[in-house]
Amino acid sequence: MLLDYRSGLEKAFSTLQDKQEAGRLPIVLVDGRAASGKSTFALELAARYFQVDKQAARVISMDDLYPGWEGLADGSIYLLRHVLMPLSQGKTASWQIWNWEKGERGGDDAMNGHREFSGGTALIIEGCGSISRLTSDLADITIWIDSDDATRKERFNKRDQGKFDEFFGLWSVQEDEFYERENSRELSLLKVKN
Repeated sequence: MLLDYRSGLEKAFSTLQDKQEAGRLPIVLVDGRAASGKSTFALELAARYFQVDKQAARVISMDDLYPGWEGLADGSIYLLRHVLMPLSQGKTASWQIWNWEKGERGGDDAMNGHREFSGGTALIIEGCGSISRLTSDLADITIWIDSDDATRKERFNKRDQGKFDEFFGLWSVQEDEFYERENSRELSLLKVKN
């Protein structure tokens, strides 16, 4: 069933609370095609979590994990290896943010993009490729954000003032391949129309 945006946000939050009340600090994956509204949804979910639970959820953007414009699938694998697998084993997640200007990962200190997360609060990861057959097994809540192609293209152009328009087609091809192979939409617990 495809939920409207507000209903989807409420359902995601209540599911997050249920998982937390069961004694687990939830891991939430928010996926969908470029400019479908994943970041906004994730940030609104995190804000709602803070308002009610009085603690801040950690939000990770897949934009920090992709190794460039041709790295959607590699970003998903990076998420699995450096964030989700360590957490599933009771270890600290440790990753390097991708420096888009330099075309490389940052160094081993926080000033150069090194990040860690060892739990203590909910974790929300948003971005294309966050939900795959392997990552979905390590998450508590999986959410697919759906938006029509024309709306997404308009948002994409407006969001970055046309600066990255040339990459929309390249990214769309990767999305087609990834989502066909991984069935990300079907793996999602919640499907939300935006």
